[in-house]
Amino acid sequence: MAKNGATALEERQSSRRIGALRGLVPFVLPYRRLVAGAVAALILTAMVSLALPLAVRRVVDTFNADEAALLNQYFAGAMGIAALLALGTGLRYYLVTRLGERVVADIRRALFDRMIGMSPSFFERIMTGEVLSRLTTDTTLILSVIGSSVSIALRNLLLLFGGLALMLLTSAKLTGLVLLIVPVVIVPIITLGRKLRGLSRENQDWIAQSSGNASEALGAAQTVQAFTHELISRSTFGSVTERSFEAARKRIGTRAVMTVIVIFLVFSGIVGVLWIGANDVRAGNMTPGELIQFVIYAVMVAGSVGALSEIWGELQRAAGATERLVELLEATDAVQDPIAPVALPRPVAGRIGFDNVTFHYPARPEMAALNGVSLVVEPGETVALVGPSGAGKTTIIQLLQRFYDPTSGTVTIDGVDLRAMERSDFRRAIAMVPQDAVIFATTARENIRFGRPEASDAEVEAAARAAAAHPFLVALPEGYDTQLGERGIMLSGGQRQRIAIARAILRDAPILLLDEATSALDAESERAVQTAVEQLAHGRTTLIVAHRLATVKKADRILVFDQGRIVASGTHDELVAAGGLYARLARLQFTDGSQAA
Repeated sequence: MAKNGATALEERQSSRRIGALRGLVPFVLPYRRLVAGAVAALILTAMVSLALPLAVRRVVDTFNADEAALLNQYFAGAMGIAALLALGTGLRYYLVTRLGERVVADIRRALFDRMIGMSPSFFERIMTGEVLSRLTTDTTLILSVIGSSVSIALRNLLLLFGGLALMLLTSAKLTGLVLLIVPVVIVPIITLGRKLRGLSRENQDWIAQSSGNASEALGAAQTVQAFTHELISRSTFGSVTERSFEAARKRIGTRAVMTVIVIFLVFSGIVGVLWIGANDVRAGNMTPGELIQFVIYAVMVAGSVGALSEIWGELQRAAGATERLVELLEATDAVQDPIAPVALPRPVAGRIGFDNVTFHYPARPEMAALNGVSLVVEPGETVALVGPSGAGKTTIIQLLQRFYDPTSGTVTIDGVDLRAMERSDFRRAIAMVPQDAVIFATTARENIRFGRPEASDAEVEAAARAAAAHPFLVALPEGYDTQLGERGIMLSGGQRQRIAIARAILRDAPILLLDEATSALDAESERAVQTAVEQLAHGRTTLIVAHRLATVKKADRILVFDQGRIVASGTHDELVAAGGLYARLARLQFTDGSQAA
């Protein structure tokens, strides 16, 4: 059964190969005028190319004529045709190349726009590096096809059929002999072309895997080096790259063999036909000009067939690239906005509700991250979520932002189910400080302004002061305008965290989410930030995830999680007095575990 399914999949991919290029039509259609201009220039150059042999025949047949003026006219006409050919070719190149660049830019934008909105569950199934490979390698293949290969293919098709028609008019006998060669040429094109399709797909898949592997390793370069994992990482990347090369080598070899066979068969046939034509000239059945005209057309037709056999391979690869891009563009996300969304009531009060929520991560369907959790956080209330690692605290934060949907139950803000609203609508009411602060490769000022793009410089600096980030930011070489490098590589962990907190402060949202927000801070900075957070939390609904209980002692309420359930609720003093998991965690942290037993 599995084998039959695999065979069916292989046949489906094979049959869709060139047809997959239809996926480019929606991106090309907006530029109909550009396409029309390119096609017109292409037809013009093809017609001019086909007219050149006629001019050559006239010149050859009147070469010994007594009237010099007539000979001069034919040469002048040939020069005019050559000038027209040059002009048309330049125009065709400009229009087609511009079209290719425009379409590929649109595809890249559409793919990025699609991917940036996908939920985390989507990226559990595909590596980010593979998506980047689609954005770069695959779109480059499409550029080569739209900007070159399709144009050349159409031109050669016109030359092929136009040349055959004019060959027939020149000499039906010799043309008939040439046509006998065509079936012999088509057989290897079809046979080897089928093999080339599979090799092209395999090659592109290995390139994508290579990009994904490199992206992952380079993104964690410090970890790789810290654990002296360089040799293994190099070996893994080298192995994947070699597999990619081997697939490419097979593809290139197959295409080279196909080119050799086709060109040899075509030109061997033409040499034989020309031998017959030369005998006809000697017998007086053809003029020398007619034979030369036929030879030029025959060379054009042969060159067109050879070019088409090469371009076919390019089209195969581009079709595979298009297929993969369309797969991403049409990929379904587990989390989607409703067709008719409900607006979050304004002003936002910030009441959070979880009603009997159970949730399983897609990558771990057998294990419940949350199991029947119900909770209500009133507007303006500060609630801390504590418990062992993996207890479900961060899952609460992720569900509240609708990065995932609960397996069962509902999550609401101000009584409205998150699934009934547009994600961008209710997320505007949320400010988030993640455990791993994300710093972008831009200035410190723009990193903070990420929380509210329209904020003024004064507001940015006020947020930085509130997050205790101002002193180290003004000490940077260019102050707030210092480039922080990729992922904030030039900052310490605590400094990155303070910028993330400043970003959340600047957002000024009614709901504040802090996921281990002070975990990377030293004691002095933590105290300063804690004061800022307390001021920020005033009048806002705040959820704090923390392992360090010192940061949650002042919370209005503390919820203790264990194995996906809420096992206790109360203030710090109430929970310590009640004993249980929280009291045990408190003893471990505040007394170094001396009373834990």
